[in-house]
Amino acid sequence: MSNLKAIKRESTSSGSTNKLRATGFIPAILYGGKNPNQKISIEKKSVRDIIKSDNFLSKVLELDVEGKKEKVLPRDVAYHVVSEEPIHIDFMRVISGKKIVLEIPVKFINHPDSPGLKRGGVLNIVRRTVELKCPAESIPDDITIDLTGTDIGTSLKISSVKLGDNIVPTITDRDFVIATVAAPTIIKEPEKPAEGEAVEGTEGEAPAEGEEAAAKDGEPAKKDEKGKESAAGDKKAAGDKKAAGDKKATSDKKPAEKK
Repeated sequence: MSNLKAIKRESTSSGSTNKLRATGFIPAILYGGKNPNQKISIEKKSVRDIIKSDNFLSKVLELDVEGKKEKVLPRDVAYHVVSEEPIHIDFMRVISGKKIVLEIPVKFINHPDSPGLKRGGVLNIVRRTVELKCPAESIPDDITIDLTGTDIGTSLKISSVKLGDNIVPTITDRDFVIATVAAPTIIKEPEKPAEGEAVEGTEGEAPAEGEEAAAKDGEPAKKDEKGKESAAGDKKAAGDKKAAGDKKATSDKKPAEKK
């Protein structure tokens, strides 16, 4: 059990609380039980380490207020919005015989002894804390779950957890799951094409474009050939016509007279 020392404070003005924080103290309040609420302050360095633990808000502490010791339970911590430093803490007195409802963190042990995890399974944590109703004098630090012998497909439920005497979960209408050992999720990558193999779709597209281009290029070529044939025919016709004309002119020429 951790021990904290605290001092009483009388003033509650913002100026006095800011002065306390500037000198390394955290304003706090102590309440609960038959005693009146008490305004206190604690040294920041005395809680710097334990305040970061997962079970700080469910851990019983011994608070020494100027020589008077009391068992207390941290119930709330306020943090600065920018620096995230603690600026106020609420402590509740622990009264013997009373039951308290708390969020208790879940702790898993013996990971190497799980056959499912050895075969690549994944521990899927459904609940990191479980709300329990327990006596003030016997608050557990955590809920311990042993993973020994768990295989892929195993569900770890609240019924498999050994809780202390008079400690019960607040959820009583069902046997809820805390964690499971799930099969690994494998994402299969698409296969790469073999070297030299064309990518699907490319092989059919290129010839189509080539054929279309060839067809377009072939049209003027055919037109040129037709033009050449037409020109050759015209030239031949013109030649034949000229030859016929020359022949007729020769036959129409009067022969020379004989002397």
